[in-house]
Amino acid sequence: MVSKKHIKPLLFLFFLFLLSCGQKEQKSDVSVKDKPQENREAKALLQGVWLDSETDEPFFKADGDTIYFADATSLPAYFRIIGDSIELGSNTYFITMQTPHNFQFRNPGGDEVQLVKRDESDEDQPEFVEQAPQIISTTEVVNLDSVVMYGGQRYHWYVTINPTRYRVMRTTYTPDGVAVEKVYYDNIIHVSLFHNNRRLFTRDFNKQAYAADVPDDFLQQSILGNIAFDKVDAQGFHFDATVCIPDGESCYMIETLISFDGQLSMKLLE
Repeated sequence: MVSKKHIKPLLFLFFLFLLSCGQKEQKSDVSVKDKPQENREAKALLQGVWLDSETDEPFFKADGDTIYFADATSLPAYFRIIGDSIELGSNTYFITMQTPHNFQFRNPGGDEVQLVKRDESDEDQPEFVEQAPQIISTTEVVNLDSVVMYGGQRYHWYVTINPTRYRVMRTTYTPDGVAVEKVYYDNIIHVSLFHNNRRLFTRDFNKQAYAADVPDDFLQQSILGNIAFDKVDAQGFHFDATVCIPDGESCYMIETLISFDGQLSMKLLE
């Protein structure tokens, strides 16, 4: 039995418990109210196929929470409309007009992208990537080798470019300045060097082998494109490795030097 002298403290603790619960519920209600709410009506208006108003080319297809692109190499992107902006993937674009048949927004450069909705009765409907996108890669193993002479000695080098299933994600932009994600497969490149029948060096290279010379943000979106033999001199055998952004002109070239005793060293060339 609880004595009378303990009842008041217990009632006080119970009151504090109820008070704290009420404060938590109030905070929860405030956080829900303050959280930006998605505009479901605007999302419903966007459903369907949209064309570039200038070229009449398919731009994207909105289906549910996802936007699909006509480019077979671009990943579908989750989207939502909040306030006066559309969040597409990890990017946000300001909407300047939205009607049942017109949709306009600004790209990061401030230019207006103008879209018109395709007539659903049109039988010639464009195709969109609604499953796994086409992944860009070299599909065949490439074998290269050659014999070189130095100091009257015969050396034989081998380079094999092996496609992998290691995915590389790269952000690209449509002609209208809209960011899309593309997927590529990276390579692993095998290099071997022999002096007559004696093996001096053998190794499989991936792009991480060149992390010391290539910035991390570049490395994440790049692939190891090639390791090409350049020359042999008193230092050893010079190979040029290229780490490149797929479909771009940006590359790092790293000298990969194998000495006559099979030691490896690297040096950034450009």
